[in-house]
Amino acid sequence: MARTRGKDDTRRQPRRDGRSRKRAVYIFAEGEVTEEEYLDLVMEHGTPADPSREATHHICTTNVASKDRKPITLVEAAVAKLREEERKAKRAGLKPKDWAWPQVWCVFDRDDHPQIPTAFSQARKAGVRVAYSHPCFELWRLLHHQNHTSTMGGVCGDANTRLRACRGFAQTYGATVRSVSVERSKHVMIDQIRGRYEKARDFARKLNEQHTATDQTRWDPYTDVWKLVEDGLGIARY
Repeated sequence: MARTRGKDDTRRQPRRDGRSRKRAVYIFAEGEVTEEEYLDLVMEHGTPADPSREATHHICTTNVASKDRKPITLVEAAVAKLREEERKAKRAGLKPKDWAWPQVWCVFDRDDHPQIPTAFSQARKAGVRVAYSHPCFELWRLLHHQNHTSTMGGVCGDANTRLRACRGFAQTYGATVRSVSVERSKHVMIDQIRGRYEKARDFARKLNEQHTATDQTRWDPYTDVWKLVEDGLGIARY
């Protein structure tokens, strides 16, 4: 379940049974810190829904500059990666229905990015999966501590402020810590999420039901990061 960087697990597996081999999940993340740390913790502490179906996660944006982390740019890079990995999978004898067939995901926020609907459309057509949060990833983190259903007006700072104010949040950085800066709060501690997944997922599902518009920029608030956790990584809880 460990994170790997740039290695092709499909070629290293000795078994040719696509149902028993590990799935490689390639992730293009907009954030430079929070999303990557969160995913590392999920894979380290998560419980697979089916122990016979394992996955490895490959963060593809660790060394990518901030200017190249826009949703549309991430999707374009993800499409190219998906085609590359699909070719490798076919050569390894895998089929799209196999558990080990590779997946490629983009993780990005609404923030104030242009071309959000275009990014979704291109990803959908190519088979790239998207984990999306409006206004930002901090909403998903917040739902691990409390429910939230009202609009945030697209302001990510609102989600971060609410997160930092949650009871016990500051103490996850140290028993004597009483307040946490915005910069420090970007780092994810295991006690911020441990034992809280299922409640956060259920909050998110209920929250997302209210959005019927086809324009994703109007989904405020919204987050479906749980789909990456379950449908991609095969994790049931952490």
